[in-house]
Amino acid sequence: MRNETAERKFIQQIPGARSGLIITKLLLFKKLKTYKKILPTIPTKPTLQILPKFFDSCFTFQVSLNPVRILKHEAEEEKSEIARMSSFIGAIAIGDLVKSTLGPKGMDKILVSMGRNSGQVEITNDGATILKSVGVDNPAAKILVDMSKVQDDEVGDGTTSVTVLASELLKNAEKLIDQRLHPQTIIAGWRRATDIARKALREASIDNGLNSEKFREDLLNIARTTLSSKILSQHKEYFSKLAVDAVLRLKGSGNLSAIQIIKKKGGCLEDSFLDEGFLLDKKIGQHQPKRIENAKLLIANTPMDTDKIKVFGSRVRVDSMAKIAELELAEKEKMKDKVEKILKHNANVFINRQLIYNYPEQLFADAGVMAIEHADFDGIERLALVTGGEIVSTFDNPDQVKLGKCDLIEEVCLWTKNVTE
Repeated sequence: MRNETAERKFIQQIPGARSGLIITKLLLFKKLKTYKKILPTIPTKPTLQILPKFFDSCFTFQVSLNPVRILKHEAEEEKSEIARMSSFIGAIAIGDLVKSTLGPKGMDKILVSMGRNSGQVEITNDGATILKSVGVDNPAAKILVDMSKVQDDEVGDGTTSVTVLASELLKNAEKLIDQRLHPQTIIAGWRRATDIARKALREASIDNGLNSEKFREDLLNIARTTLSSKILSQHKEYFSKLAVDAVLRLKGSGNLSAIQIIKKKGGCLEDSFLDEGFLLDKKIGQHQPKRIENAKLLIANTPMDTDKIKVFGSRVRVDSMAKIAELELAEKEKMKDKVEKILKHNANVFINRQLIYNYPEQLFADAGVMAIEHADFDGIERLALVTGGEIVSTFDNPDQVKLGKCDLIEEVCLWTKNVTE
């Protein structure tokens, strides 16, 4: 009894003893098994102190009396087997959702929008489109959805395949974990299998890059495979040839942004065609030449309206109509000077991103220069790319501007609308 009282007094003298919890082998635990059961439930690491005066050793734990809240309100925490099982269920559910759309016998799904676009119906078998429309809150399921989006952005196809493959891998991983196999061991096996698969593909691959006919046939087979699961499956032969011919015209550059797709209402699918040149979805200005050979293109993004006083709050007072005429004449002179600077570039075609008003358009027509206004920005970027020119906004240094060049530019009729080719 005296020994216990002396031990308690000594413990009270230890710094932090009152604010913490001191567990001794003599007072509380006489068996090591009991200590092993309790120790994992204490959130802080123990510190061993040797107290040879009264007993062999004691373990000191600093335990806060007020609980520390890490998670947000109404947040749930899952650990160990429960968290792993939740991840498996979420990922497998995403795979099962899109599995029925995979392959040549895959079926389409009807997506009905909710919320702001309630009632909007969409029919598709594209994995990325389906997964974008499905709201998921499971972390593993979100990873598979993001993986599908990345596949769509980088490759443009195979979104369903990568999702189903990842889902099946996790489904089999669940069985291996039930057999007490560690997750790191499973991952190491997957990486080794990936290396073996890459090696097998390299050994089985055939390079037909030097044979143009076989290379074209390989591209056609790839295009047919991609279009087999799309809405164009009934016309895959026709559209696969269009796609391959468009890619081969890039001559190995690989810059797919140079391929422009112009959509027009009316007609049927077989009316689609690959144009020999570049189509700009704009008309040529009035009273201007509609056809120019050996064209030199000046591509610009500059305002071509009458220069006006644009300072906020400014006011001009005149005492006669003659003064107003003088102001208009001065504005026209400024615009005329700008047009003359443009004409010094020796270009016979001027394509502007912004509007070209009546007076400068008349000046271009008098000079025999074809002027095209309000061209879309993507269109003039592609035009600059394919003609070798550059987009300019100032015209003070004609010798530093690179003009685009083409053999012929003219206005053609595309169904019921005129465009520039």
